[in-house]
Amino acid sequence: MVVDYAGGRTGMARLLDSAEVEVSVSYRTFGIVDESCRQETHTPDAPEGSWVQVARGMVYLQCPSAVIRARLRLESWSTTPPPDQAQWSGSEEVELELPSGVLEVHELTGGREGAVIVLPSPGRYRLRLHWALNPETGPFYSPFKDGPAVVETPSGHEQKLAGVDEFCLGQLWRLSSTHG
Repeated sequence: MVVDYAGGRTGMARLLDSAEVEVSVSYRTFGIVDESCRQETHTPDAPEGSWVQVARGMVYLQCPSAVIRARLRLESWSTTPPPDQAQWSGSEEVELELPSGVLEVHELTGGREGAVIVLPSPGRYRLRLHWALNPETGPFYSPFKDGPAVVETPSGHEQKLAGVDEFCLGQLWRLSSTHG
């Protein structure tokens, strides 16, 4: 058994759906946006030095300026997925409200990529986001003033990085309705 973030017992985590899309990164960011919030699309505020920015129905990933093409894999899980043991350039977890559960990718200058993945239901979700930078197209420098000068580019993601500067893995699972 797996215990979810709300403390309830759940069955073993199952991958419900996945989708992969290539993204044009502009202004050092791209977003995952609930289709019901497409008219409200904006880059949310975030604490200084945060790679991930969240608002109702949207989450944006900050990228080093040298990132032009990224590959995003989104996964929908029945409950908290097992931890990924790979080494990544960065990783964060956030909670967000997804009013419709139909997710699109938002490229700031390229517009929207249609529906990328449809979650089982709308509601409050947890998103675990990992990213790896391609050592062959780097070096990559932190997009933050106080960040480390060069961002690490660990090995192990070569296949997913073929032809792109960054690979991102986003794992989503619905939080219990008692969670808030």
